[in-house]
Amino acid sequence: MESPIERIKISQTAKEQLIKLKRNTKIEQWNILCRWAFCRSLAEPAAPTPVPVPQDSNVEMTWRVFGGEMADILLLALKQRCHNDGLDTDKETLITQFRLHLHRGIGYLAGDPNMKRIEDLIELATKKVKS
Repeated sequence: MESPIERIKISQTAKEQLIKLKRNTKIEQWNILCRWAFCRSLAEPAAPTPVPVPQDSNVEMTWRVFGGEMADILLLALKQRCHNDGLDTDKETLITQFRLHLHRGIGYLAGDPNMKRIEDLIELATKKVKS
């Protein structure tokens, strides 16, 4: 599946938050941490606040590197989330929403005081969803 998102460049603030997450979780790859962050944001019931997200760091990756073997699934999850939030699924909306979800998720993970090791990520992912 071809993605409308070709390259991903994160903000300097997000880069610093990812460095903290790398140190805590011992996960060395940016793309893996970014996948966790993206999914963390998608799990939130509210849509991310539409704020400008600078692309001022030197951390950049392609969509394929970001998503790896899960790239198609992550793109479908983004499209479904846009649909659920009443948004279009055109290229610009997907790019914007992806950037907002990614940065919100990075902020949530980095700001979580319980996120001190890789096991905390696993616990977060396997925690029962409140209905």
